Amino acid sequence: MPELPEVEITARLVDAAVRGATVDSARAPGLATMQTFRPSLDALAGATLEAVGRRGKLLLVTFSGGGLGPAGEDEGRATLLMHLMSAGRLQLWETRATLRDRTARIVVRLEGGADGHEGERELRLREFGTKQAAWGRLLRPADLAADETLTTLGPEAWPDPPELGALLPPRRTLRGAIRDQRVIAGIGRSWADEILWEARLAPLRRCGDLDDEERARLREAMRTVLGAALATYEETLALPLKDKLPLPLKVHRHVGKPCPRCGTEILAVHYEDDEMAYCPHCQTGDKPYKDRRLSRLLKD
Repeated sequence: MPELPEVEITARLVDAAVRGATVDSARAPGLATMQTFRPSLDALAGATLEAVGRRGKLLLVTFSGGGLGPAGEDEGRATLLMHLMSAGRLQLWETRATLRDRTARIVVRLEGGADGHEGERELRLREFGTKQAAWGRLLRPADLAADETLTTLGPEAWPDPPELGALLPPRRTLRGAIRDQRVIAGIGRSWADEILWEARLAPLRRCGDLDDEERARLREAMRTVLGAALATYEETLALPLKDKLPLPLKVHRHVGKPCPRCGTEILAVHYEDDEMAYCPHCQTGDKPYKDRRLSRLLKD
């Protein structure tokens, strides 16, 4: 699932290319993708793409004018709010999507842009697999401000993570809490493992058991790990973005390999649709977790 660093670099690169572009047309080939119908995607024709931004793991593409109404005024502005879910990607293409492209969920055809491009391009929300879980909502400013998905988000995990003392639910596990978007926004499975490894904290430890020094360590790990990932992306990625980004991970997806810090074998707890990776020496005091793959006793 694209998490804060992946969504942030996508927003930055796409925004730098298409800000100021004019919308030629917009459509939603994914029948279950659009969750709103007013204003319709057709209203984007003739509008100017004002910005591509991010909140948590959500993408926000703002348009003004055209069929939306007077440019520069609230009644003439709308934002396409998109959640990529586990298999979605926002990509910019030089060619039109064909009817054979089964991955296209939302397609916005553009002319021009901040990078001086001449001719058409397509901004596409694509989704791989058959679930069609990614979604979009085209919202006026008042509706955007009231949207429950946004209003229930916790503070951003980067660039300035919040003080964690009163924020973390005492009875929740650390990994479960920092992945909860209502607690803190932007962290998913991959970067939760990386952050807890960096902070040398056991992923299934209760939040209420942390002392002030450990909470400070966790907060700094969020800043360090997410910032380093984004810095790596800025150095190595450019448009067009690939379907699969090369995640700069040290622990997650490295089960069975030596810990980069101490050399101990990285272990995992497997869930139905998740794998929690950790170092038993650095994080759990040389006490490995039991991995009951068919049990529900381990709750994240």
